[in-house]
Amino acid sequence: MTLAGWIQIVLVLAAVLLAAWPLGHYMARVFAGERTALSSILNPGERSLYALARVKPGSEQTWLSYTLAMLVFNGIGFVFLYALMRLQHLLPLDAQGFAAVEPGLAFNTSMSFVTNTNWQSYAGETTMGHLVQMTGLAVQNFLSSATGIALAVAVVRAFTRSGVREIGNFWVDVTRATLYVLLPLSIVVALVYVASGVPQTLAINISATTLEGAKQTIALGPVASQEAIKQLGTNGGGFFNANAAHPFENPNAWSNILSIWSMLLIPTAMTFTFGRMVGDRRQGWTLLAVMGVLLIAGTAVIYASETTGNPLLAAAGVDPSAGNLEGKELRFGQALTALYIAATTGLSCGAVNAMHDSLMPLGGMVPLFMIELGEILPGGVGSGLYGMIVMALLAVFVAGLMVGRTPEYLGKKIEAREMKLAMLALIVLPFCILSFTAIAAVLPAALTSLANGGPHGLSEILYAYSSATGNNGSAFAGLNANTPWFNTTLGLAMMFGRFAYVVPVMAIAGSIAAKTKTAASAGTFPTDGALFSGLLTGVILILGGLLYFPALALGPIVEHLLMLAGKTF
Repeated sequence: MTLAGWIQIVLVLAAVLLAAWPLGHYMARVFAGERTALSSILNPGERSLYALARVKPGSEQTWLSYTLAMLVFNGIGFVFLYALMRLQHLLPLDAQGFAAVEPGLAFNTSMSFVTNTNWQSYAGETTMGHLVQMTGLAVQNFLSSATGIALAVAVVRAFTRSGVREIGNFWVDVTRATLYVLLPLSIVVALVYVASGVPQTLAINISATTLEGAKQTIALGPVASQEAIKQLGTNGGGFFNANAAHPFENPNAWSNILSIWSMLLIPTAMTFTFGRMVGDRRQGWTLLAVMGVLLIAGTAVIYASETTGNPLLAAAGVDPSAGNLEGKELRFGQALTALYIAATTGLSCGAVNAMHDSLMPLGGMVPLFMIELGEILPGGVGSGLYGMIVMALLAVFVAGLMVGRTPEYLGKKIEAREMKLAMLALIVLPFCILSFTAIAAVLPAALTSLANGGPHGLSEILYAYSSATGNNGSAFAGLNANTPWFNTTLGLAMMFGRFAYVVPVMAIAGSIAAKTKTAASAGTFPTDGALFSGLLTGVILILGGLLYFPALALGPIVEHLLMLAGKTF
């Protein structure tokens, strides 16, 4: 590690904060229905969409109606995307002549993009035509992100209300998230990407002659527009198979910084939106502090592990000062690679500018663990905020038990019903991750997909199901996931990780909104200071450790110990 490297990391994170603060307050105004700088431009389009869909903007929904609307909306999106891929060979704008996507892969990919996972068991440039990329994958990048934002806003809105059953209108929230937040930001970021050298064209490919005189065909397409929403929406699905390690998706150091900035922007801004909506900005800063501390800690461990390098190479006489360079995009350096890895897994993004399979064992353990925590550091757009709120409810309940006070959060009493629903949501992730991993670890049909044996092979399986269930989408590589077993089970893991988790969270929102808001008293445990930040951090780490340490011990931890003993996999 170097001082220059840490300065780069600090500057990027500072740029995120500088942009996230005004964006967060802008988003609070958007979802409160207040007038903004873009209202005069976008209001006519917004009203037209409501008229076409016969939506009454002033009519609100209960938590159940809101959740059912979300499920129907995403179900329709899944069917549309699946049909688009299965009929690809019959549709226009498919000059590449790609065949219809195989049913298992179409199911997996459709579920992936609808759930904001963007797990890709295929190479985009050789599998998906321009029409599917633009009207299928890119559109779902917007809609799945808007769904996450809408759900988070509904959960926060529940804490601002007292004794009511309604928590907002899903159709209004998802429309505003798309029109006022995602679309304007994506246009600006896409233009910056184009200026940086990212292609934006309907051309299929270009021919080039290499230095050796060989002919090479290089795929092209509408990359910049998809890259923008991929990062801003914490989707992560790349136009190319190599994702952000591909020079057309990430051509230079500035585009790399823009990628990190873009994926951190909205999840960070959501904490400021939270503080503004509940009327106490310190509450938002408290959640952001916990997210930031754990994100920086994860970055530090990855950075240290990767710059230390493999001791076996040092023993063989190789200079260890360069660190571990395998699987890295060497243009960007170890510092921003470490930040990129921590950010993409602390979020639910999944974009990569380095191959996680090539990380040192402890360096690979960190992104794996960050995904397993529920991707709340700071998490995906919307999903990170409501995931952190669930953790905050658990923390105040634990605090109440410890000091003998009635658990309260933002003026709402946290009782048995909320705790049961919170635990129901939290158990979804470990159940899917560990159950599917355990089965795959002994199933011959799954084991044939592994490129590595021993603990590294177990890490490949564990990472795949963690990434799918956590709606991350990054891969540990070394695993051939385009098989009937993995396409099916990973698709199911994505579905449960998104929807089975959020239904009880929305039930919590409904229960919270119906409670009477009470004023803080001498017996109220404060949730806006360093004490609560420490408690919340401890709850997150202890819960994650108890759930996943045994699996991590059998994978990256034992691999690290065996590496020190002279054995690799």
